[in-house]
Amino acid sequence: MESILQALGGILLRAIPTVILLILVHFYLKRMLFRPLEQTLAKRREQTEGAQEDARDSLSRAEEKAAVYELALKEARAEMYREQEETRRRWLDHQGSRVEEARHRTHELIQQASEKIAQETEEAKRELDSSSHMLALQITEALVARRAK
Repeated sequence: MESILQALGGILLRAIPTVILLILVHFYLKRMLFRPLEQTLAKRREQTEGAQEDARDSLSRAEEKAAVYELALKEARAEMYREQEETRRRWLDHQGSRVEEARHRTHELIQQASEKIAQETEEAKRELDSSSHMLALQITEALVARRAK
């Protein structure tokens, strides 16, 4: 058994430089490879999170701007509708005044025509009176002349 322990001691003794070398490689890799790799990954994580946060901020600003633009658009539409309504009202008022003016002119024309017809009627009556007098005289003369024959 002692020979086994000696053999085992010899193996362990020869393994010490390998263990030391393995420990040195572990610390070397940890310092030279894994620490910079962790730092790079941490930077990348920070940049990614920062980019995501910037994107969220940008999105919220865009939503605010969209809301402002939507409000401005609604106000512009309302103003446009008010202007259209005002223009329509002015047009209707103008049309109403023109219709009223046309009615007034038509009423005056009707009155003038009525007066002219009344004058022409009176003139025609006078002409008929004088014509009927003349015709009566002519008829009378014709009847008298016929009887005298």
